[in-house]
Amino acid sequence: MFLKVIISGVALAALTTGAMGADVTLRLAHFAAETHPGHIAALQFAKNVDERTNGSVAIELFPANQLGSPPEQLEQTILGAVDMNLPTHGGLDKYERAFGTVMTPFAFSSYENAHEILDGPFTDWTAPLLEAQGLVMLSHWEYGFRNITNSQRPINSPDDVKGLKLRTPPELQIVAAMEGLGASTTQIAFPELPNALNQSVVDGQENPIGVIYHYKLNEFQEHLALTRHVYNSMIHVVNKSVWDGLSAEQQTILREESANAAKTMREAVQKQEEEELAGLKERGMKITEPDLAPFAALMEPARKRVAEYSGTDNMDKFLGLLK
Repeated sequence: MFLKVIISGVALAALTTGAMGADVTLRLAHFAAETHPGHIAALQFAKNVDERTNGSVAIELFPANQLGSPPEQLEQTILGAVDMNLPTHGGLDKYERAFGTVMTPFAFSSYENAHEILDGPFTDWTAPLLEAQGLVMLSHWEYGFRNITNSQRPINSPDDVKGLKLRTPPELQIVAAMEGLGASTTQIAFPELPNALNQSVVDGQENPIGVIYHYKLNEFQEHLALTRHVYNSMIHVVNKSVWDGLSAEQQTILREESANAAKTMREAVQKQEEEELAGLKERGMKITEPDLAPFAALMEPARKRVAEYSGTDNMDKFLGLLK
C-alpha cells in the first residue's frame, strides 16, 4: 500500500515503498492563464506522469499566479513550500546571473536557433549552477519573442521608436533594449497595464504575440511592430530536496515528460502566433514587419548593460555559445 503525502521540500527517501517509490503529490505553480499553451502543456505533463507512474506521482496544478506572483512562486519553490515552478529567465537571473544573458537583445535569429542553444550547451552550463540554488532544471519550455505595440504611429525603423513612452516589466534587459532604441520606459504591474494604456499613461508596451492577443491590448493600441527584440522561455524547475527524494525511475519519467511538454508548448506557441496575428489584423490592428538589422545595430550599449548585470564572464560565455 502506498502512503499519499503532499511534498513541500521534505526529502522522500525514507518514504519510498517499492520500485517506483512513494505515492506523492507534487505541486506545480506557474503564471500562465488556463487558456495559455503553458498551462495546456502543464496539463499534459500531469496526465502523462500520472499514467506512466501508475498514479504513484500526482501533479497538482496552480496556474495564473494562484500561489502568488512569479517571484513569490519561485522563492517558495526554492524554499520547498512549492515543489515545481515555471519561471522565466528574468526570474531565475535574480538567483543566478548567468540566466540573464538569454534575454540579451537580438541574441537569437529564430525559435529553432534559441531552442538549439538552450536545450544543449546553455543547459549543460547552467543546470549545475541552478542546483547550487536549490533547483533542478528539467527542461526549457516556451514563452516567445517580444514585440512592440503603441498608439501613436507605425514602427518601420528605430527612429519610429524614439520618444515613445513604453511600459516594460522590471527586467533590465528589456529596459535596456527599449532605451537603446530611444524610448523612455516605465515599469507598471501587468494587471494595471490595460488601464494605463486606456488612460494614455504610456504610449505603448512590449510583449509576446500571445499576451497581446489574449489580453486584447489591441483595444488600446493601434500599431504592432514585429521587432522580436528579446526572447525568453518558461523553465521547468523542481525543488532539489524533493527531486533527490524521488526514485530514479520517477526522475526519468519526470524529465522525459517535461521535455514532451516543452515540445507541445513550443509547437502550440508558434502555431498560435500565426493565428493570433491574423486575429489581431481582423480586430483592426496595423502590423508592420521592419527590417531588424538597423534595430540590432543599436544594441551595443544595451548589451553592455546586460553584461554588467549578468557578469562579463557570463556574457562572454553566452556569446561564445551563439557562435
